[in-house]
Amino acid sequence: MPFSHGAACPPSRPAPQRPMGTMGEAQEPSPQASLAVLSKVELRVSCKHLLDRDTLNKSDPCVLLLMQSQGQWTEVDRSEVIKSNLNPVFAKIFTVDYYFEEVQKLRFEVYDSHGHAGVGTHDDDFLGGMECTVGQIVAQKRVTKPLFLKYGKFAGKSTITVISEEISGNNGYVELAFRAKKLDDKDLFSKSDPFLEIYRIDDDRSEQLVYRTEVVKNNLSPIWEPFKVSLSSLCSCEDKRKLRCVVWDYDSRGKHDFIGEFFTTFEEMQKAMGENKVQWDCMNPKYKIKKRNYKNSGVVVLLDLKIHRVYSFLDYIMGGCQIHFTVAIDFTASNGDPRNSCSLHYINPYQPNEYLKALVAVGEICQDYDSDKKFSALGFGARIPPKYEVSHDFAINFNPDNDECEGIQGVVESYQSCLPKIQLYGPTNVAPIISKVARVAANEERTKEASQYFILLILTDGVVTDMADTREAIVRASYLPMSIIIVGVGNADFTDMQILDGDDGILRSPKGEPVLRDIVQFVPFREFKNASPTALAKCVLAEVPKQVVEYYSYKAFPPRCPCSETPDSNLPQ
Repeated sequence: MPFSHGAACPPSRPAPQRPMGTMGEAQEPSPQASLAVLSKVELRVSCKHLLDRDTLNKSDPCVLLLMQSQGQWTEVDRSEVIKSNLNPVFAKIFTVDYYFEEVQKLRFEVYDSHGHAGVGTHDDDFLGGMECTVGQIVAQKRVTKPLFLKYGKFAGKSTITVISEEISGNNGYVELAFRAKKLDDKDLFSKSDPFLEIYRIDDDRSEQLVYRTEVVKNNLSPIWEPFKVSLSSLCSCEDKRKLRCVVWDYDSRGKHDFIGEFFTTFEEMQKAMGENKVQWDCMNPKYKIKKRNYKNSGVVVLLDLKIHRVYSFLDYIMGGCQIHFTVAIDFTASNGDPRNSCSLHYINPYQPNEYLKALVAVGEICQDYDSDKKFSALGFGARIPPKYEVSHDFAINFNPDNDECEGIQGVVESYQSCLPKIQLYGPTNVAPIISKVARVAANEERTKEASQYFILLILTDGVVTDMADTREAIVRASYLPMSIIIVGVGNADFTDMQILDGDDGILRSPKGEPVLRDIVQFVPFREFKNASPTALAKCVLAEVPKQVVEYYSYKAFPPRCPCSETPDSNLPQ
């Protein structure tokens, strides 16, 4: 059996921390993962029949993963080094982002490592390479290809196998803590140096290495460090899937001695939650046949198990969370007289103006997530009937008791009918509307359920006048279930508006209090003037799913009723 560690010599406890993550550990899923990514994919690598570059021992292989960007190959990660092994199964799990619409070229390079000198890049150290795309691996799930040396020459009979597994959005991870007692002593002059491996048994009866612990030196009753693995990696989110656990006595030459094994399931492991512990006899099948009074080769104990659910945007949507859409339209005088064809509010029967284009592009996406298809439509910066006083948060349907319109078309009609009835004025104050939506969101927060999230789309032709109040309102809103999208209409200089979009730094209130979450996305419409309507929607809505997950994760609100058909629906919530 192969053995691996992140250095030429295996570390005893405490194992050194490497920037790439603990050896063998699946990366903990993050609710803040980029939502532009269609999915994340885990890649597991193994090789067979590698060339033997060492004179006295076998090669000590390590795999480098490179990705092509703008024609250049860049190393993105590398595996641990496996000592003296020509058929290695690497514990390192490579995680890559998967974009359906892109050709993502990968290159795997295998090198013979030289102890503390690290992985060499000389031709003599190169054991072979293989190129493919993420799409090929995902489509085939398991790719086995020959390794090639320089100039297209075969590296003997060497092959590399890459197995892909999608990291489901509806996922979580589990934290496990194992120890063993009274293991068999395999060493002549000292005690065994045990380590534990966990394998998942797939439907085709093949075994996938899930995790390999560190070595505990000279100890027959080791306590291994707690570790985390994704539920997808451990059991494919099926708690009855069979797992094989093997205990080995480490050998520096790679010839590890088998101590024993046991079989279990994640369902059985869950009995270790809370104060309970679960234990298994560690069995050596050969001893069981040969020795009449053989009982076991030690006992392995699961000291603790913690399940951490990581919910996705779709978990919340499928759980019944509604996206409530509010649009706020700038009716200040700087837009120009709506009766004039140069006005940003001019209604051309043949060509919608920029306000309408932005409204429809974003609203048509949001309406799919709102069951009643009713949208709040507000205006600001105008004098409104009957007294023609300036208002910064009026309903454009002029119904103060119900500012909702029927669908996006209802918003468009209300917008067009209100223009002749109002006087464009000023200033450009948006804090009142942010605060108005925030009050509704605050009422929703008190339900302590993931039932409704609010998106406020502000369409404006200039820099806001009440910047200090707006910053304060955004900081308050960042603690509530809401996101704000600001689209700059027209040709004004929107440089000062970038301060509201936290991408370049953390937005703070005038008193210096930072936002809890980055909830504002600002884009000038002119950047999308010649693009398709979907381009604007993709840009301004790209961050919303992440913001939804961030908010509910912060509040520790699970989806209201997770879909019963999801893969891990039989796992505890």
